[in-house]
Amino acid sequence: MDADDMTLSEFSEQQQDQEIQPGDGTESTKSESSKKKKFAIGGHKKELEEMANKLIEMNDKYLRLSAEFDNYRKRTLKEKMDLTKMGGENVLMKVLPVVDNLERAIQSIRETSEIDAVKQGIELIYSNFREFLKQNGVQEIECLNQDFNSDIHEALTKIPAPDPEQKGKVVDIIEKGYYLHDRVMRYARVVVGD
Repeated sequence: MDADDMTLSEFSEQQQDQEIQPGDGTESTKSESSKKKKFAIGGHKKELEEMANKLIEMNDKYLRLSAEFDNYRKRTLKEKMDLTKMGGENVLMKVLPVVDNLERAIQSIRETSEIDAVKQGIELIYSNFREFLKQNGVQEIECLNQDFNSDIHEALTKIPAPDPEQKGKVVDIIEKGYYLHDRVMRYARVVVGD
């Protein structure tokens, strides 16, 4: 075992085990061993200093990384809140023209008693709503006279089929269903022929 590899206590134990006799030519050995001892102690101090510096450096890196992660978390949370807020604002901005048309229809009803004007106003509002839904990816589920499909339909009741060909098919729609893009947003509530 080299002096570089052994600890300070092992080195001192080894020195105690070796009895140095004066006059037997070991004086030079004694000075060499004391040099080795000083070298070993100095080497350990150097290693300890290097390890302490590495520990300080790693602790600094850890603190910086922790702070960066905390900042990232706060920033993404704020961005999500802003996105939710702005997404709602976008929907409301698209609904405002429909509200304007509804107000015009109400004003038209108050000013005239013509049923045709009221009918046209309501149809305009309905077409605006349908266009708004279409622009946002909402589509109506076509289901009248279609085969019953439990993935998109909710059967409220069964009635005797008026025609044998309508057995197992949707014969009436209680509430329309809608897709949002390709996913069912609301199931169609239907009556099925039995």
